[in-house]
Amino acid sequence: MAKPEEISLDDLFKKLNSSTSGLSDSGAESRLQTYGYNEVAEKKQNFLLKFLKKFWAPIPWMLEFTIIITFVLGKYDDTVIILFLLVFNGIISFTQESKADNAVELLKKKLSVQARVLRNGKWNPIEARLLVPGDIVHLRLGDVVPADIVIIDNELEIDQSALTGESLSVTRKKGETIYSSSIVKRGECNGIAVETGSKTYFGKTTELVAAAKTKSHIEELIMRIVKYLIGIDTILVVALILFSIYQGVSLSDVIPFALVVLIASIPVALPATFTIAMALGALHMSKRGEIVTRLSAIEDAASMDTLCMEKTGTITEDRLTIKTPKVYSEDEEALIKYASYASERESEDPIDNAILDYAESKSIKIDYSNRSGFTPFDPAIKRTEAIVKENGKSIRIVKGAPQVIDQLSGTVPEGYEDDVKYFSSQGFRIITVAVGSETLEIKGIIPLYDPPRKDSKELISELKQINVSPVMITGDNTLIAEEVAGEIGLDKKLCDTNTIKSNYTGASDCSVFAEVFPEDKYYIVKALQKSGHIVGMTGDGVNDSPALKQAEFGVAVASATDVAKASASVVLTHPGLTDIVDGIKSGRRIYQRMLTYTLNKIMKTIQVAFFLTLSFFVVRFFVTTPFDVILLIFANDFVTMSIATDNVGYSIKPEKWNVKSLIYSSVILSAFLVVEGFVFLYIGLVARMGMNEIHTFIFDMLVFSGQFTVYMVRERKRFFNSMPSRVLLISSILDIIVISAISYYGILVTAIPLKFILISIGITFIWMVFMDSIKNIVFRHYKL
Repeated sequence: MAKPEEISLDDLFKKLNSSTSGLSDSGAESRLQTYGYNEVAEKKQNFLLKFLKKFWAPIPWMLEFTIIITFVLGKYDDTVIILFLLVFNGIISFTQESKADNAVELLKKKLSVQARVLRNGKWNPIEARLLVPGDIVHLRLGDVVPADIVIIDNELEIDQSALTGESLSVTRKKGETIYSSSIVKRGECNGIAVETGSKTYFGKTTELVAAAKTKSHIEELIMRIVKYLIGIDTILVVALILFSIYQGVSLSDVIPFALVVLIASIPVALPATFTIAMALGALHMSKRGEIVTRLSAIEDAASMDTLCMEKTGTITEDRLTIKTPKVYSEDEEALIKYASYASERESEDPIDNAILDYAESKSIKIDYSNRSGFTPFDPAIKRTEAIVKENGKSIRIVKGAPQVIDQLSGTVPEGYEDDVKYFSSQGFRIITVAVGSETLEIKGIIPLYDPPRKDSKELISELKQINVSPVMITGDNTLIAEEVAGEIGLDKKLCDTNTIKSNYTGASDCSVFAEVFPEDKYYIVKALQKSGHIVGMTGDGVNDSPALKQAEFGVAVASATDVAKASASVVLTHPGLTDIVDGIKSGRRIYQRMLTYTLNKIMKTIQVAFFLTLSFFVVRFFVTTPFDVILLIFANDFVTMSIATDNVGYSIKPEKWNVKSLIYSSVILSAFLVVEGFVFLYIGLVARMGMNEIHTFIFDMLVFSGQFTVYMVRERKRFFNSMPSRVLLISSILDIIVISAISYYGILVTAIPLKFILISIGITFIWMVFMDSIKNIVFRHYKL
């Protein structure tokens, strides 16, 4: 189907069954039934339903199944405790997760403006949501364009920055399309609405925002860990039941214990610990000027290996600056003085501001009392003019596009046309200045461009140092893209967006995407993701929103629109992108904390499952009770949540979860923990402890060993290489004191003498020091 601007206005009126007299009220009402309201559909999720979804996932299913079985078997204490674990996780996850996605709601509000529409031959103001295709709309200075509209008469200068991210306004002529949410900067016109609501360019952007979805790497990770642990424990439980049948042990005693072994394999506190770790990281980042709107983005920041950056406003200043003027007569100061007379601040024109800023930087004084006349820029004449008295006579100064000034001047200086071609080929915006009383003489050319921010080169260098590949995306031509890339130290590996968009391949080899259409950014992100990259994306405009939401680490810069901020997972409050580096480092520190907890959890799960099962095969009785195992979850899992506060460093490479390496490392180290368990069992038997005392003795060993294991795995070097956080240290000390107290006084467990408690603490600490050396070898081998 042809675009509106590709067919004549007469054919467009026929296609839309409209005329310059507009629609009738009845005709508009009929079309409203056909096309719907000129707004973006709002989708909201029920608050209660969102909370209930926290209990509809594999880990909650396992706990829910266990609750039913323990209740049926009459193990009501176990039922209540497991139910508490389930509800606790659901509340933590619900209250700590990121704010609801309100991008579509904000887009809807953007469209809720007034429009002047020709109905029944009369102009009337109506709500923009009531516009329909075929309506005749009048636009003037300051108006927000309410739909996709084709201009019927005159010209407009349009600010499309909210859509395209580009700061410079554009001129649209009769027969050309202007898009909804653009702003009229100059001029006045009538136009015909061709698309409304979700069919507009603006509306299609919302569809991409709704379609864009970041994959949850945290959920995937947890499920992969659970899969391995459940697989191991299922084999052990089946072996335990078969052995019990062979030995004639009552299944009513074995099944509750088997269920508890399975519960121990579920990382019950893992989701909550990850959430708390990321929430604390979000708090730290907010103090540094980074507002996190989606907690899982912090984990994605640690894994991110590619950062796509919009050139305008992020890498560059989003402000026109003069490069080096080309002067043909007089000198540079005179040229800038002439150009300044033909400029004014009040116009808020970016070109005028660039010239006046340059004059101030060169300390060029302008005496505006000599100016007797001034004509601001008008799209119809495409120039500014000033009348200035110089040496007692009035002279005329004109400033504008070369092709316009060429027609006004008599002759052009030697080399002028070559200079214009050169600057144009380099991507500069060119302004020609001519001066004269009767005949205008071209005095020089002023090339303008959007320069890189002062901190952009340092940013690119820092990203490379932490092994994140920077990628620049721009709508500018390849020459200006190469120029900016060279200035900031970015590799000049330019790529064609069309190829990548068609088959999603080749994106990994690119560091610069030039001549990119706004909607292409979303496809660039998807292409990089399909190539196996964890992608970050920066942006500020509505057109960036789909890409910001699709990227694992979407970053809205300080000057971003509300829609871009709502779509992003991180919003910067300081200009530029330097805060991103701190965000990446924070994410990698949080990864180290989560890795410590995960390693500890896997090791303790394997230790408990193997030791309790194998010990039953050896001594023919369970060396601890199901209740003790559930109490162990409280004593270890929830206390070790304080790992979320631990003092850790960050890796210089992106962190990616390798579940196989985690499992293999944990199995090797857990084998030594199983041996430790048999050492304690041997001590208990030799000391002629009763069965209930052995239960407490083994319970203490599992708790103390779990605490000391945390300090072993938190460091990639020796355990004493760095100090843990105060919260972690205090939590461990309190845990050891509380467990020692309940073991000594017989609270919830059978009491044992103090000497056995001290023996348990001493041996588990010595065993940790012994395993610390083995850990270093294992971690190096599996690259943890």
